[in-house]
Amino acid sequence: MMEAYKILYQGGEGELVEKKSRFIATTRPVKTEEEAGAFVEEMKKKYWDARHNCHAYVIGERGQLCRCSDDGEPAQTAGRPMLDVLLGEGVRDACVVVTRYFGGTLLGTGGLVRAYSGAVQEALRHSVIVEKIPGKRLRIITDYNGIGKIQYAAAQLGITVLDTEYTEQVEMSLMAPLSLAQQLIAQVTERTGGKARIEDGGTCYYGLVQGEVLQF
Repeated sequence: MMEAYKILYQGGEGELVEKKSRFIATTRPVKTEEEAGAFVEEMKKKYWDARHNCHAYVIGERGQLCRCSDDGEPAQTAGRPMLDVLLGEGVRDACVVVTRYFGGTLLGTGGLVRAYSGAVQEALRHSVIVEKIPGKRLRIITDYNGIGKIQYAAAQLGITVLDTEYTEQVEMSLMAPLSLAQQLIAQVTERTGGKARIEDGGTCYYGLVQGEVLQF
C-alpha cells in the first residue's frame, strides 16, 4: 500500500558555533548507499583540514537503510544524534555531513550531542523537504457546460488541476490524492449527469514545491 512520506528534495547548509568550535552541516538528497558514500567523501575532500566529518543518512520510503558515523568523536555523540534528527523529522532519502573545526575547548558528551543535533536542524531549515503523496492521475473530457462543475468539485476537495485544454471539448488533467480520487470521480459523475468521460492515468507519487506539482 502506498503511503505518504517526506524526502529531502534539495540540500542546504547550516552552521552552529559552540565555544569557538564550528559545526558546518550540509545535506544532500541521496537514493542509494553509494550516493551517500560519494557525498561523504566529497565533503571530506572539501573540508580536508577539519578534525571531524561526521555523517548520517536515511534511505527508503520506510527508512529501511540507516547509517551513521562519529568519525573520531566519542561514541554516540555525533552520528547517532544526527541520525535521530533525520528520523525525528521523518525525512527520507537524505544524507547529512557535519564538519567540525575544533575551537580549543572540550564540550563534553552532552555539549557535543546538542551541537551536532543543532547543526543538522539548522541545515534542514535551509533545505527543501517535500512530502511525497500517493496520487492518481485523471483525465476528464467534458463539454463547456461541465467545466465549471468539475472545477468546483476539484476545488472543494483541494485537488490540483495540472492542465486544461480547450478545443471542441474541454480536457482536464488532474492529480488527485489516492484517498480522494474515488470521491472526485463520484462528484464529477453526479454533477455532470454522467456526461463527463473520466480516464484513469494510473497511480504515482507527487509533491508540491512552491505551488508546483512534481511527479515522482
